[in-house]
Amino acid sequence: MSEGAGPQVPIRVLVIDDEAGVRRIFTRLLSRAEMEVTEASDGFEALAILEKQRFDVILSDINMPGLSGVALLEAVRARDLTSQVIYATGNPSLETAMRAVELGAMRYLTKPIDHRVLVETVREAARLHRLAELKQQAMSLLGTKHPLAADRIGLQTAFSRVLDSMRLHFQPVVSLRERRIWGYEALLRSSDPVLPNPLSVLEAAERLDRLRDLGRRVRALAATAASALPDGARLLVNLHPSDLEDPEITSASAPLTQFASRVILEVTERADISGRREVEAHALALRQLGYGVAIDDLGAGYAGLLSFLQLRPTVAKLDMGLIRNIHNDPRRQTVTQSLVQLCRELCVEVIVEGIESGEERDMLRDLGCNLMQGYWFAMPAPQFMSIPAERWT
Repeated sequence: MSEGAGPQVPIRVLVIDDEAGVRRIFTRLLSRAEMEVTEASDGFEALAILEKQRFDVILSDINMPGLSGVALLEAVRARDLTSQVIYATGNPSLETAMRAVELGAMRYLTKPIDHRVLVETVREAARLHRLAELKQQAMSLLGTKHPLAADRIGLQTAFSRVLDSMRLHFQPVVSLRERRIWGYEALLRSSDPVLPNPLSVLEAAERLDRLRDLGRRVRALAATAASALPDGARLLVNLHPSDLEDPEITSASAPLTQFASRVILEVTERADISGRREVEAHALALRQLGYGVAIDDLGAGYAGLLSFLQLRPTVAKLDMGLIRNIHNDPRRQTVTQSLVQLCRELCVEVIVEGIESGEERDMLRDLGCNLMQGYWFAMPAPQFMSIPAERWT
């Protein structure tokens, strides 16, 4: 229902139930409340209708032959994140009630339903639908991205789409001293409207407890990319700390293992690994397979040297927050130079990332940094890019 200025638009309701008598009762009640009602006798008929029309509210039986209410909601969320779903059932149980809420149903009603409760619940759902639409419009006006799907089944649907469609882009890491490309970092990219960037994909994987699925998909894509790496270049692949506990990562038959000698696995220092079991043993197993191990975001993560002690990295990447405008900040220069010197004493190579200007590049070179990465040299791209000559000096 549209509220505010202008004429009132009828609430559009799709009623789905395999019992014709129930459909007639619901339709009569909602029509009397000046709502616009469409009927469907099962989930498949409802999907055919949803291909052509959109609704504010979907009122559906949860137990239907052919396509259940749960399966229907999953299909709805594949194309629409804002319509509100109300489940109605004649066979209530705590399990189905909890499942309905978990999957994103706005309400779970038990038949027979009080007439006033039904009408008011549908009206409330329509208000929530309008609010969801307005939030999307506001975010569009502000130039911000879509939020994560509001319900679990919408998030599951979007995450499955991302796993099927996600791709990697590659940003060069250069050796300034030798004027050559030392390696490429593989960066996750998504164009999904619900999960449009790496952070949203990672947050979804965490909420859905599917970090392992995401990690395996990224590593499979990285293996395909590694087969086409330019001679002498390494591939840096990001890991979530939980990936270290996935037995697939240390399997000799894993897709990426055959390229282990050319792959460096990055674990961010922003994530706490102190409570993770056998991290040190898993990191050792990775090194024995030939992988390099890197700590990402050094300088922005958890205090202490626990990550160094457990992972024993061969590479450390300084957090880009230390690098920004470093040529104008003596404190950043001092901290960066000290970190580089400490890593050198620990036999750890340092990559400084986030370089966006020639001034930053020159200051870092003067501070003893050699391996560099950032927009100054090249933007991430779907291919392995070279570096323009003017970016070296």
